[in-house]
Amino acid sequence: MADALHNWAARIHAGDTRAVSRAISAIENGDGRAEGLLALLFPSTGRAFLIGVTGAAGTGKSTLVDRLAAHYRSKDQTVGILAVDPTSPFTGGAILGDRIRMQGHAADAGVFIRSMATRGLMGGLAQATADAALVLDAAGRQIVLIETVGVGQDEIDIARLADCTLVLVVPGLGDDVQNMKAGLLEAADIFVVNKGDREGADQVELQLQETAHLSAGTWQPAVVRTTATTGEGIAALAGAIEKFRAHLQSSGEQRERILAQWKRRLLSLLEQKLLQRAVEETGGERGLELLAREVADRKKNPYEAVRQLLSAERAGREG
Repeated sequence: MADALHNWAARIHAGDTRAVSRAISAIENGDGRAEGLLALLFPSTGRAFLIGVTGAAGTGKSTLVDRLAAHYRSKDQTVGILAVDPTSPFTGGAILGDRIRMQGHAADAGVFIRSMATRGLMGGLAQATADAALVLDAAGRQIVLIETVGVGQDEIDIARLADCTLVLVVPGLGDDVQNMKAGLLEAADIFVVNKGDREGADQVELQLQETAHLSAGTWQPAVVRTTATTGEGIAALAGAIEKFRAHLQSSGEQRERILAQWKRRLLSLLEQKLLQRAVEETGGERGLELLAREVADRKKNPYEAVRQLLSAERAGREG
């Protein structure tokens, strides 16, 4: 088992696409080998630059990601793309597949594309996405682009994972800057006015520039106008990303971000492990269902039920 994991990790380090794909599948499916594999890969991570691309549906995220990938490949940089898609109610997998997206990169070994299902998680960002990014990092991908579904808490979640967050806005969707969620505005490192050839783009750009001036941090979010379908503005966007990256390094904020990210990741992992153990000690899914039924029938209050779960977890740990 140990030899097999070491061989698997070595293939990932060598950039073997099949080994990378298997690793991400193992992570998504909760394969028991995934944790051991990630432990082997982890020391060689921390080199990739993660770019989150978020925004409402219809803002052109996939097209922008496709154009950015092409730009970085023209600079001879390797790219990984994680596209977080809605979950199929029938298969539990991503509704949009890898082959549907970004066909222009299909034959390019320097671009790895993976669609990942949200699996019904709150906010749409799959729990597995962060670990999948680690795998791509270990495989030597220099740039990792993470495209979100663009719903709910998703935008904030991606900001907590990415090194740089792009928030896409387009004119004419009825979601002008005044109506955008405060959290989304705060998440942006760079605002992208996509579909910039549309009527109203000037007004949206001006509103975002005014919003950017209100930033309390040392970085004032850049506002870049693009038309991803034609590639217009993509080079300028890549330049803004590089400028932000340089700012992170020179200001010392990169270290602060990394520490904050891992604090959240550790708490998330701890929560996941404790929850899994508590459910197992209570009888698994069946036990949880029975407990939920008791609460629904008002035979037990929810606080008592949670105490029972915690007691079961504690007993299992001490036993």
